[in-house]
Amino acid sequence: MPELPEVETIRRGLNQFTLHRKITGGDVLLHRTIAYPFSVNEFISEITGSAIAAWHRRGKYLLAELTPSPQTTWLGVHLRMTGQLLWLHQDEPLHKHTRVRLFFENQQELRFVDQRTFGQMWCVTPGVAVESIITGLGKLAVDPFSTQFTLEYFADKLQNRRRPIKTALLDQSVVAGLGNIYADEALFKSGILPVTLCMDLQLQQIQRLHTAIIQVLETSIAAGGTTFSNFLNVQGVNGNYGGVAWVYNRTGEPCRVCGTPIERIKLGGRSSHFCPQCQSY
Repeated sequence: MPELPEVETIRRGLNQFTLHRKITGGDVLLHRTIAYPFSVNEFISEITGSAIAAWHRRGKYLLAELTPSPQTTWLGVHLRMTGQLLWLHQDEPLHKHTRVRLFFENQQELRFVDQRTFGQMWCVTPGVAVESIITGLGKLAVDPFSTQFTLEYFADKLQNRRRPIKTALLDQSVVAGLGNIYADEALFKSGILPVTLCMDLQLQQIQRLHTAIIQVLETSIAAGGTTFSNFLNVQGVNGNYGGVAWVYNRTGEPCRVCGTPIERIKLGGRSSHFCPQCQSY
């Protein structure tokens, strides 16, 4: 699943290529991809004639601000497990997993490709609260790059929780946008085992983890995200962070710091990778 760095990479690419371009129409090839409105014809009608003023990111959600309008119309996208947004010429052959096509001026299009079909798109019209339609937005915690993501905030979120820290980091009501890859990476950087209970963490450990989360996310964004399966940026290019990952997807390989083989366990139904030498309770 694309995580914060991948979604941020896509957001930046969309802001580079799609801004101020007029949407001339579209085609929905898989109706259930459109979560709102329930009529795909209404969805296409609402966005046609608009231009994109800016793309924003909230957690793993992408939100496009559409103009012109006395009030803002929002186009929302969540890639879920396998979604891709590709900026292409309309003559490009259709991928078999293409779900939605948004047509722009000069024969360009934004193509939503999604193999597993869990991805969704929304069009929220003026006067309607975005959170009332895209309900997942209302459940998000603060973003790691927000000024609200302070050490005090983070420590308060973890205090007295009887759950493993890795599980807590995947909870979007604790910190928005963090997923399996970067939770493992941040825990390695901070020297904390994924099974450590939140309530057992000392403030110094929480401080190291708080710093590590921001560092690994910044590093991955600079590398264009991570491609282990099917992530591509809007130009169809792989992310490069996977080649320098500390522990994620490196089971049995030597730790880049101490040489100890990286181990993997299942925690909360998800794989967790760690170095048994560099990380402790």
